[in-house]
Order: sequence, then structure tokens, then C-alpha cells
Amino acid sequence: MKREYDLSKAERGKFYRPGVKLNLPVCLDEEVLAFIARIARKRKTDLSSVVNQLLREDMQLAETKK
Repeated sequence: MKREYDLSKAERGKFYRPGVKLNLPVCLDEEVLAFIARIARKRKTDLSSVVNQLLREDMQLAETKK
């Protein structure tokens, strides 16, 4: 790393994009990933759909417990 950097030509907010939604990566344990992959293969769908459905079901359960 340099002792000093020349930021005289820097532009504040150059890469800022208001309203942009980020899709953050989620790391799953191997056992969980294998479980979800089996479900996805049986349903002939992708992993994201299975994860979203499982999480929605958990959200509904959490709401009914309130």
C-alpha cells in the first residue's frame, strides 16, 4: 500500500446509484444446500424458488405465533 494516494481528480459519488436494490449472496451449509437441491430437482425448479418458498412458509408460521 502506498503512503499517500493522489485523490485530486476523484469524483464523489461516481458509482452511487440511488434506489438500486442489491441481491446479497447467501452462504448455505453443505447439508442445507444438498437438502434444498434435492427438493429443487424433485420439483424441477431452481434453488432460489425453493429457498424463497421455504422462507415464506416460515414467515407465515412466525406471523401466526404472534
